Amino acid sequence: MSGKRETVVDVQGTVADGFEPVRDAFAANFAQRGERGAAVAVYRHGRKIVDLWGGSRDADGAEDGAPWEADTAQVVRSATKGVAAIVPLLLHQRGLLDLDAPVGTYWPEFKAAGKERVLVRHLLSHRAGLSVLDTPLTPEQAIDGVSGPAALAAQAPAWTPGAEHGYHAQTYSWLLAELVRRVTGRTIGTWIADEISGPLGLELWVGAPADARARTGRLADVEAPAPPAAAGLRVRPKRNVTDAYRDPASLTRRAFGAITPAPDENADAYRAAELPASNGIATARALARCYAALIGPVDGHPRLFAPATLTLARTEESAGPDRTLIVNTRFGLGHMLHGPASPLLAPGSFGHPGRGGCLAFADPESGTALGYVTNGMQQNVTADPRAQALVRGLRAALEA
Repeated sequence: MSGKRETVVDVQGTVADGFEPVRDAFAANFAQRGERGAAVAVYRHGRKIVDLWGGSRDADGAEDGAPWEADTAQVVRSATKGVAAIVPLLLHQRGLLDLDAPVGTYWPEFKAAGKERVLVRHLLSHRAGLSVLDTPLTPEQAIDGVSGPAALAAQAPAWTPGAEHGYHAQTYSWLLAELVRRVTGRTIGTWIADEISGPLGLELWVGAPADARARTGRLADVEAPAPPAAAGLRVRPKRNVTDAYRDPASLTRRAFGAITPAPDENADAYRAAELPASNGIATARALARCYAALIGPVDGHPRLFAPATLTLARTEESAGPDRTLIVNTRFGLGHMLHGPASPLLAPGSFGHPGRGGCLAFADPESGTALGYVTNGMQQNVTADPRAQALVRGLRAALEA
């Protein structure tokens, strides 16, 4: 025995018969994998079958251990990208956005600095070569709605657009937000509220209102678990990956440092802003319900994606060595696809993780959608031991 004391948390919520392995994995995350406060939800064939929460609302103790409640929401970091990617796909479905048109067709200023041939498709699949900014933005500039798009309009690509791919960790916010604004006349947060969250009754926001911000948990960095609790994941990155994150001149370091210094994600002003790459706020059940609505009807609401759009969402656009993340990644038109760097439920699954823990995805073949949110940020980008334990629990339930 290691002598390490396990954390026992009173898990709240409900699980449908047969899906107890998800609850077991969720409880084990607190006992073995350093979980502080979290929630997980699963929909299957449009019906909610898992809805669990537990732990503390604040990961850093700033709120004296206030409990995670049924309506606690959380900043989901890059899991926001998966929600945001729904918008251009629906605009394309409605005939308002041509995926093969140059971005400059909708945003003329974008054509500068050799970007005339950057297509909408390139932008969505992390192939635009715009993962870094020559001059990083301050936290204040990042959220003002003007400085980010202006900087990217003037920015020269770091590689030939369309030739390679590299994760646009921060710049995806301003690229997608400005494209949507030019096409629709609305901010992306407003569009999501009007066309997705409102009709589906989702507790999900990009640019959260005051009442939502008031019930959002506090993020904090926490230590990742050691094997065997790491759920089969490599918890120590390869040396070349570690070196890339340490090198100030690398695309990796510069991509994640496009906002310098790093913003305070617990600050009210940050949470009120619209950064579709990183600051969405949601409950786990909202993420699960959102993805469930992409693949089928939910509680009488028709599915959001037509069959052709669903095919687009999970068709591979980028694969192989990622210029930013160094490891091999797979992307469709905004969503991450199942692969070694970001394991989802099955080969046909699509969704997006959030750096440090969160995860949301849909799997059309099994008719399932999962949302997981946490306030304890572990050192990972595309795959988290706690999220993977939940995925394995769901897979076990489906295979039983």
